[in-house]
Amino acid sequence: MSIHPKGLFYCDIKPSDVPEIVEKTIKNDEVVERLLYKDPESGETEMTEEDVPFYKKQNRLLLAQNGHIDPENIDHYLAIGGYKAASKALFDMKPAEIIDEIKKSGLRGRGGGGFPTGKKWASCAGAKGDAHYIICNGDEGDPGAYMDRSLLEGNPHSIIEGMIIAAKAIGGNPVGYVYVRNEYPLAVKNLGLAINVARKTGLLGKDILGSGMDFDIEIRRGGGAFVCGESTALMASLEGAVGEPRAKHIHTVESGLYDQPTNLNNVETYANVPLIIDKGADWYSKIGTESSKGTKVFSLVGKINNTGLVEVPMGITLREIIYDIGGGIPGGKKFKGVQTGGPSGGVLTEEHLDLPVDFESLVDAGSMMGSGGMIVMDEDTCMVDVAKYFIHFLEEESCGKCTTCRDGLRRLGQILDRITDGKGKEGDIELIEDLCDVIGDASLCALAGTAPNPVRTTLRYFRDEYEAHIKKKKCPAKVCKGLITFSIDKKKCTGCQACYRSCPVNAISGKKKKVHTINNNKCIRCGVCLETCKFDAVRVK
Repeated sequence: MSIHPKGLFYCDIKPSDVPEIVEKTIKNDEVVERLLYKDPESGETEMTEEDVPFYKKQNRLLLAQNGHIDPENIDHYLAIGGYKAASKALFDMKPAEIIDEIKKSGLRGRGGGGFPTGKKWASCAGAKGDAHYIICNGDEGDPGAYMDRSLLEGNPHSIIEGMIIAAKAIGGNPVGYVYVRNEYPLAVKNLGLAINVARKTGLLGKDILGSGMDFDIEIRRGGGAFVCGESTALMASLEGAVGEPRAKHIHTVESGLYDQPTNLNNVETYANVPLIIDKGADWYSKIGTESSKGTKVFSLVGKINNTGLVEVPMGITLREIIYDIGGGIPGGKKFKGVQTGGPSGGVLTEEHLDLPVDFESLVDAGSMMGSGGMIVMDEDTCMVDVAKYFIHFLEEESCGKCTTCRDGLRRLGQILDRITDGKGKEGDIELIEDLCDVIGDASLCALAGTAPNPVRTTLRYFRDEYEAHIKKKKCPAKVCKGLITFSIDKKKCTGCQACYRSCPVNAISGKKKKVHTINNNKCIRCGVCLETCKFDAVRVK
């Protein structure tokens, strides 16, 4: 809880704490000391949000207002300067001036590819057509990622304002669509309310604010197909067809939705636009690195003490994100890797912790920025198992149009299944590498082009784990069920029967207060005994 205007910050609040907060802090301006953030190492307390390590190194340009405004009340957005940038663009700037300002800012697409936004707008503006479509991609499909969802739910007017500015810059009878996952009901609701009230107040529709420009936005809900995050598949879905990519012999800025010039940016990209127009390209370009400007929102999840959305300046290191903001690895465990870029991203290791987080650096290391997923892994993570998980995810999400993607990912998954089941054989690693090359080089869209990344990077940095699985029939992380066995330490077992009662297949035997044993012929390696034993008597080999 952040209490303003003082900025007093309370954490770990329970419903029972609320009466005390109201009585002491709200009424009497007193601080409830026990609710302040306490540093786990020094024991020192911090009173404001800005001093808490999780927030100290963040630069919340986009997320700053999420906790301050009611997304259902346009007056709140107007009170913080909302639609001022749109008004400036509509009345004080020519389309070419808006595009030049976006170019000067260095803004790049936050959807994954990092294409220069101003360059894309200029190409679309220069294309001829009966209409120019302005599309916002809110089809966020990465496991564990919810950056766009947070903006759509918490500050939908910022996306609408960004699209209005884009419409003025691109021109040509603009028509707007926001493509949102149907699994985001609150995002759809809040965005729908924002669009309706924007229409009623003259910010959308005919002759916006008396500027002479007509522009409106519709919401289209997607069915949850990961592939529809790809531009041409998204547009096919918008048209009511199956969401399948097509070859981009002609770019979508020239012939996209309904064969008309189409500009597609994601939620975060549009949310940056009002800031740039309001505060200027010079201000924005000072944030970040030489080639990657501004901030980036990441979804920090996995084996990390502080999970959540973090917005950081481009160029910050992985070490700063994981240790200074994320608070390091829980339970004193050792950091092993971090996957950036979602399912098609790569796994980076300890040697990359001082790598600056920007578009080029991540690609050079074998990963990518992606839309902003960041999954941290500790020493108990099996990298072969990680690669298998993401390959199966991508296999299920493949649209099936390309043989190399459809069958290649399935075959890759089968080989990884065999390896983790203890049935790997000589030549499997070389076969995997060949398959990765074929899938990446011969498939149609970016999903398949980057799909081998989890395998390539885990092979590149953790090849010894693959070899241990295949040659030694061992899983070093003790994760893969086909390569581990459970046993009970006779010296530590107290015969409490907790494991005996919890085993789902009756593989554990033993009388009360006597040493128990596990029958590995019946054991299904579910790990329930490990979880229930309070005496650290269960061993995994």
